[in-house]
Amino acid sequence: MILIIMAAVVGFIMAWGIGANDVANAMGTSVGSKALTIKQAIFIAMIFEFAGAYLAGGEVTSTIRKGIIDPLYFTERPDLLVLGMIASLLAAGIWLGLASWLGWPVSTTHSIIGAIIGFTATGVSMDAVSWDKVGGIVGSWIVTPAISGVIAYLIFMSAQKLIFSTPTPLANAKRYVPFYMGLAGFVMSLVTIKKGLTHIGLTLSPVGGYLLAIGIAVLLGIMGKWLIGRMSYTQSHDADLQTANVEKVFAILMVVTACCMAFAHGSNDVANAIGPLAAVVSVVSSGGQINASSTLAPWILPLGGLGIVAGLALFGHRVIKTIGQGITHLTPSRGFAAELAAACTVVIASGTGLPISTTQTLVGAVLGVGMARGVSALNLGIVRNIVVSWVITLPAGAILSIIFFFMLKGVFGVA
Repeated sequence: MILIIMAAVVGFIMAWGIGANDVANAMGTSVGSKALTIKQAIFIAMIFEFAGAYLAGGEVTSTIRKGIIDPLYFTERPDLLVLGMIASLLAAGIWLGLASWLGWPVSTTHSIIGAIIGFTATGVSMDAVSWDKVGGIVGSWIVTPAISGVIAYLIFMSAQKLIFSTPTPLANAKRYVPFYMGLAGFVMSLVTIKKGLTHIGLTLSPVGGYLLAIGIAVLLGIMGKWLIGRMSYTQSHDADLQTANVEKVFAILMVVTACCMAFAHGSNDVANAIGPLAAVVSVVSSGGQINASSTLAPWILPLGGLGIVAGLALFGHRVIKTIGQGITHLTPSRGFAAELAAACTVVIASGTGLPISTTQTLVGAVLGVGMARGVSALNLGIVRNIVVSWVITLPAGAILSIIFFFMLKGVFGVA
């Protein structure tokens, strides 16, 4: 019982860290582009992150995230796995809290993976770690931001060509933005459908998933056309006012994509907190038996959802500021390009099994939008700090978890 309570507390700390740091992935561009105020963003994110975590977080979770360690090494010593997972959650949670306080957008997935690698390599065996998977994660630091950066650049340039650089930008915005809305709906639906909706009893075949996503896309496109038609615009042929009108149209789109991204993020990344927690509960409840996956106790998903919301409310604004305002100047159209590119990259990664960090994906997309306006549009000092924080996340998680693991072994008298 003591172990389960400890695991629940550190699981909540980890979920808190996810909320504080990762929620900027969904809301940073909306706030930076002035489509939403920080208070509105936090309120919307609270609703959609919790809904995503609770509704689509999954009934069954992989006990050991991303297959990064071999459970066979723990069959004789399940006590080491339990203490190690508690140490990992505490280590990753503390690192995420510190990074959020500094305003660094780091990867929650890499934080927990670094922590799990740390205690396993030093406390169990170097051979228990799948080092080839670690190599894949390090490679994704370059590949993921590069893919999303290129996609964001292409989306932004298409909006420039079809809308902003034409003699009648507002008329073209009314014509083309519903299509962008449909595309956003399609991609965001796929993100959620691919991550699984089994928890609410919805199991779809691949074809069924695509058909549902297409249906949502068409519906969103029609809704978008209706909303855009009802908006009031400043009637003027002045180029700046025309641009402001167009950005007003894109602002609606930003709010829609932000809600979808928050839901998808809640459903996906809550596993970083509840996976190790589920492992502890499963091992302790079964008297030391280790399963590859475990059915969640009913209280685990709400705990993860509440932790994400608490972290977001207290520290979320710091990282939102870095992504939304620190890297480059964002408008609703640029923010939308970055958000949609990040979602596209998540879908591509889900389909190909590429290890991915939502944070690095979005930062890459924001960089891509900035690059479309030239390197001078980027704040290179902030970019450098972000890259450094990515590099030190794995070792920081590992070092902290090693310290906590050996401390817990001492406290519980485990040899």
